[in-house]
Amino acid sequence: MERYRFALKWGVIFTAMGLLWMLLERLLGLHDERIEMHAWATNLILFPAVLVYVLALREKKRIAYGGTMTYKQGFLAGVGITAVVTLLTPLSQLITSLVITPDYFSNMIAYSVNHGMLTQTEAEEYFSLSNYLLQSTVFAPIAGVVTSAIVAVFVRSKG
Repeated sequence: MERYRFALKWGVIFTAMGLLWMLLERLLGLHDERIEMHAWATNLILFPAVLVYVLALREKKRIAYGGTMTYKQGFLAGVGITAVVTLLTPLSQLITSLVITPDYFSNMIAYSVNHGMLTQTEAEEYFSLSNYLLQSTVFAPIAGVVTSAIVAVFVRSKG
């Protein structure tokens, strides 16, 4: 279990950050009153997401590797976090959709149809819990591996 403690810890931290971000989006009105801003504003999660990976890999470098970490070690540590995040993603999406912002789908359907972006049928198919569960579960490992690859470049020991 000790072997997996790091990935579990940081995967849970990342997931908690994501849930807090969704709560912040809702509180800022990005899921209703200011829904027109959601498409670009939601992408700002990139900054805290990368920060969590940086903090995690810096900790791994300091504690597990005594201050010296190769790119491969950093990348694999990030992939471990990504595995935990991916496993937690369906639960996180359910919490987001059913607890934090239960009106998000109906609001997005109405907005996208009223602004001529999608037909009613297209909007209902796209903005659905099943589609978001699928999208988020597919996106999590891709984004996590890419983030791990990039962050490991900057956190690895030079030399």
